[in-house]
Amino acid sequence: MMTKYDVVENKISTVFKYLSILERYQDKSKEEIESDIDLRGTVERYLYLTVQATIDLAEAYISTQNFRKPSTMSEAFHILNEQNIIGSKLTNTMVKMTGFRNIIAHDYEDINYDILYSVLTEGKKDIERFTNSIKTHVA
Repeated sequence: MMTKYDVVENKISTVFKYLSILERYQDKSKEEIESDIDLRGTVERYLYLTVQATIDLAEAYISTQNFRKPSTMSEAFHILNEQNIIGSKLTNTMVKMTGFRNIIAHDYEDINYDILYSVLTEGKKDIERFTNSIKTHVA
């Protein structure tokens, strides 16, 4: 039987799996991604899955600790901040990533490729930092 901690460990593994897939696209330029519909779709999808996996991780960890239940996806990061699991700067970054995820999911015609490229190339470090913060609290 899987414990709550097994679920958290699986979520951590999922985040790292998607980050490794995104590694394949690090050498692409913003222009290449924007102009190639297949490449664009792939990058958008894996960014969506990566950010969704971090949200799932945040919610799973909150559940193991019996912290208050978030009423929104982004609130999960605020709860982790309140509990001193992640700092304010990382909290704000992850909340912005949640907003980015929502745009990919619902307003895909309005995607700002400057932001998408920034999340692909720089946001990866923030996602790793967030995931490692949870990992250290689980270990």
